[in-house]
Amino acid sequence: MLKAAVVGVRHIGKVHCRYYQEIPDVELVAVCDLDQKLAEAAAQQFGVKAYTDIKALLAHEEIDVVSIATGGIENGSHHFEPAMIAIEKGKDVLVEKPLSNQLSEAREMIAFAQEKGVRIACNLNHRFAPAASKAKEWIDHGNLGSLLYVNMKLTIGNQNESTPWIHLRALHPHSVDVMRYFGGEIKRVQAFMTKAPGRKVWSTASINMEFASGAVGHLTGSYDMDNRHPIEQCEVAGTKGRFVIEDVYNEATFYPHHQSELTVIRNSVLTGMEGFNATFKNRLHTFVNEITLNVPPDEISGSGKEALAAQEVIETAIRSHQENGAVVEVKALKQERKK
Repeated sequence: MLKAAVVGVRHIGKVHCRYYQEIPDVELVAVCDLDQKLAEAAAQQFGVKAYTDIKALLAHEEIDVVSIATGGIENGSHHFEPAMIAIEKGKDVLVEKPLSNQLSEAREMIAFAQEKGVRIACNLNHRFAPAASKAKEWIDHGNLGSLLYVNMKLTIGNQNESTPWIHLRALHPHSVDVMRYFGGEIKRVQAFMTKAPGRKVWSTASINMEFASGAVGHLTGSYDMDNRHPIEQCEVAGTKGRFVIEDVYNEATFYPHHQSELTVIRNSVLTGMEGFNATFKNRLHTFVNEITLNVPPDEISGSGKEALAAQEVIETAIRSHQENGAVVEVKALKQERKK
């Protein structure tokens, strides 16, 4: 029986709590939040202990896995400290995206987890939708042939105006991760961005990508859309066929070349997921299962390394926009920042 704790218990943290309690062979032991009222309310809701200090929690409770669901600037600035404390204590850690809004902190987290030999994963839950898993099978089994392009759209309505880059850093770890999940490493990036009328942040972005394989791709992202309509679509094409995923988890369609018969898999056939939040359960369940099976830290799915790679692409896109749409090498950015 794995024992879990959740740090940060606003909306997303409570989603983590809910699904830990639904996963077999996991016991949610405690919650932690700097806001005592939030911690106590969540503890009462889930029938566990409340803490306001993660060090005290780890000193007094037997814990195997820690979810870091704090927020902060660009939804990531409060992740670093509790994650580092948990890693120091040898706990496996699942961090909400982004790992941090600062690349230097994200890199330090990954390096420290490697040093301590613990698993660090990220809640890149979009790739854990059954439609994405099925589509990855099509790629791995050669149904698409050699990949030619990976196109992604992820749009929601979000009026947050806190920083110029919140749209890129807070939302698109998901979309870039999905694109990397299907297409592999991203080599070069070219980005253009705009601000909707009355907005201060770069709220809509158009990003071109070149993959290391030679495939090309495009990401359209926006904080200016209507959440009542499908928010996400992904199309991947190769020399033998292509697939389209509609709205994260609802439907995946494979279109083979030179054939009229399509393969269409809908949510009810996949798993009967009750909604988008169920992707969190799939993600948490995968991490728990990998811990139980003693999967090595470097082999876990949706790892911190993969989350960091997505962040590197996002920062490259920001740099491209700052340089008037210049084509920027992702690898060159990494080398420059390490100097």
